[in-house]
Amino acid sequence: MTAILVILALILIVIGLLGTVLPALPGLPLMFAGAWLLAHSGDYQIIGSNTLIVLGVLVVIGSAMDYVAGLLGAKFTGASKQALWGAFIGSLVGIFFSIPGLILGPLVGAAAGEFWARRNLLAAGKVGIGTFVGFIIGTVAKVGCALAVVFTLIGVFLFSLF
Repeated sequence: MTAILVILALILIVIGLLGTVLPALPGLPLMFAGAWLLAHSGDYQIIGSNTLIVLGVLVVIGSAMDYVAGLLGAKFTGASKQALWGAFIGSLVGIFFSIPGLILGPLVGAAAGEFWARRNLLAAGKVGIGTFVGFIIGTVAKVGCALAVVFTLIGVFLFSLF
């Protein structure tokens, strides 16, 4: 039974890593679920509650950065409410168009929303670029948190060997 839990946990962690770059998958929560299964399979002797709390905080921070960074990028450039809604709708529509849609959806949505609100093409482009930069920063933060989770798990296991 323990071997099945460990294999399932490792599968969840790998799928979670993929989910950090594919927004259709909840990457960090899947990684936390895998870490919790690893802890449970070892009766919390190797991965304890303190480690799980640290990993949980990393997951919350990474998830929050992923959702907030694009909006902050748009807001930093002086986006209107319509641009923020456009970025949100563009993100949802972009899911159906694979990787290019995931990357360009928020940019196009924010630019379209800003153009709708102000009828200024330059302002719309500025907001679109700001949203894109925020998206990239959010993705980098999410990948950084995912790598921190993986390296923490590896470090805990290596430490338990000595």
